[in-house]
Amino acid sequence: MDPLKKEIVICLGSSCFARGNKSAIKAITEFLKEHNLQNDVNFRGERCFGMCAKGPVLKLGNVYHENADTESIILLLRDYLEIN
Repeated sequence: MDPLKKEIVICLGSSCFARGNKSAIKAITEFLKEHNLQNDVNFRGERCFGMCAKGPVLKLGNVYHENADTESIILLLRDYLEIN
């Protein structure tokens, strides 16, 4: 993993997945492709973050984002990846 790349980590725990992280994965993947960022970002899944009641959970860098739906994720990605 390249330490200079920005990191996006999505929770793959069953609770977050049931609450919408399946569609979040699709939205993030499409966003990265649309902005040609696949090689500039480390996007990966991780097992449960232990925040099940606050899911879906997404981690951008070192910051956790709770109740992340696809609409809020796009806004978070724009800000995090500095896309106008």
